[in-house]
Amino acid sequence: MPVSPGPILPADVTEHTLEKGLLETPAIWQLLLLAAAIAAYVLFRPRGRRARVTPRASVASRLVIIAALAGLAGVFWLNDYVGYVRTPHDLAILMQRGTGWTVNAGRGLADVTAPDDEYIDHARTQLDTARGGAPADNRLHIMRISIPDGVRGVPGGPANVMLPPGYEDPRNAGRRYPVVYLIHGYPAGSSDDWFTAGDALNTMQDLLSDKLVQPMIVVAPDMTAGQPATDWECLNVPGGPQLEDYLVSTVVPAIDHQFRTVADRSHRALGGMSGGGYCALNIGLKHLKSFGSLLITLPYDSLGDSAGILAGHPNLIAPNTPATYIPKMAFPYSVSVIIATGKSAPTDVTTTYRMANALAARGQRVAVHLEPGMTHTWRAARAALPYLLAFANQEFSAPPGSVNTVPAGSVHVAPPSPPTGRPLVVGKPTTVALPPVPPPNHGSGKPLRHVGSRKLTGVGRGIG
Repeated sequence: MPVSPGPILPADVTEHTLEKGLLETPAIWQLLLLAAAIAAYVLFRPRGRRARVTPRASVASRLVIIAALAGLAGVFWLNDYVGYVRTPHDLAILMQRGTGWTVNAGRGLADVTAPDDEYIDHARTQLDTARGGAPADNRLHIMRISIPDGVRGVPGGPANVMLPPGYEDPRNAGRRYPVVYLIHGYPAGSSDDWFTAGDALNTMQDLLSDKLVQPMIVVAPDMTAGQPATDWECLNVPGGPQLEDYLVSTVVPAIDHQFRTVADRSHRALGGMSGGGYCALNIGLKHLKSFGSLLITLPYDSLGDSAGILAGHPNLIAPNTPATYIPKMAFPYSVSVIIATGKSAPTDVTTTYRMANALAARGQRVAVHLEPGMTHTWRAARAALPYLLAFANQEFSAPPGSVNTVPAGSVHVAPPSPPTGRPLVVGKPTTVALPPVPPPNHGSGKPLRHVGSRKLTGVGRGIG
C-alpha cells in the first residue's frame, strides 16, 4: 500500500501552532548575551597603570556575574529552539515540580502571571482550574484524575482528560465519543506537556471550530511511574514498573469505565512525541486489538541508548524494537499510522520513511507529514498535532470493513453528529461532581480518585 501525505488543513489552524510565546522570544537571550558582553567589558575594562591590584575574590565574583548572564542566555536560546516553556505561567508550573522554595515561588508566580496570548491563556486557565468535575456550560474543558496501579509499579498515575463541548449536556447523556491517547516524551515528561508545550486544547478548539474533526476525548496519561528522571520508554521493566501493561490494562479500561467512550479499537488512537512516539508505536503494534490508529511524531523505532533500562535482559530488546519486528510482523487487525517529523531533522526523516515503508510493505495504511523548518523539538510536535488529530478523525469516521477493520464483538454506536461550527469559548469552568459509580479495581486495590483543586505540579522536558 503506498504512503500518503496525510490530511491537508487550512492555514488558520496550522498558523497558530507556529506562534511563539513570550519566553520563546529570541530577543530575551539576545539581550542577556549583550548584557554579559557589557558586564565583561565594564568589570574587566583596561585601567591605568596606577590602578590597584584587584583581589582574587573580586575577580571570581565578577566572573560569576558574567557566567550567570551568559548561562541564562544559553537557557533562553535553548528554550527558543525547543519551544517547551512558552510563557511565565509555564515557568511557574515547571518550578512547582521542584522542592523547597521553588515550589512556593512557582505557586506565587502562577498567581501573578498572565499568559501572553488568548490561545495560551485559555489552555493555562483550564489547567489551573481542572478539578475532576465539569463546567456548568458546554465548553471544551480539562479534567485532572488519578489512575494509580500499585501492583504495576505506578503509585500516582495523574492524567489530564480533555472532554469535548457538550459532554455534560443532559441531551448528550447517551452519546459516546472516540478517544485519543497522547504520551509525553522521555525523560522528565509529564501528563501536562501536551496541554502546555503541545497546546492540545487550543488546537482542538480550532479544529472543532472549522468542523475539521468530530468531538472526541483526549487523554494524556503520566507514564513516569513517579520517577520522571528515568527513561522508561513505556516498557515492562524487569524489577521495575510495568508501563506497557499499565497503559493497556489499567489506563484504557479506567477511561472507558469513567467516561462515555466508544470502547473499540476503531475509535481509539494512541499517539506521542519522541519517546512517547516510540511508546505509541511499540505498544500500539503489540496491542492491535486495543488501538486502530497510531499517531507518531518525532519518531524512533529502536531503543538505542535507552536499551540500558533492560540491562541484564537482552532477550527483551528485539521484541521491543519495531525496526526489527515490523518486517516479519503478522497483522491480525489492520492499523492506520501517521508519522510526522521536522523536515530539517535528517535522522528523523530517515527514520520516518524507514518506518513508513516497512508498515506499508505489510499492507498497512501509512501517512507521512514533514513540517518545514522544524527539528526534533516540542515546536515540531506542536505544529504536527493538528495533522495527527485530523488523521485520527478520518479513521474514527471510516466505515466498518474499510482499511481499519473492526474486530468481532466490538461496541457499535451511531456515529457522532458533526460539530456545529460555532466558535468555542474556553474559560474558567465551574465544576460539579460526577455521578458516583462503583470504580473498578485496576490492580492497585484502590479506586480511581479525582485530584482536588490545586496548581498543577508541572511539566517535563519530553524532547528525547
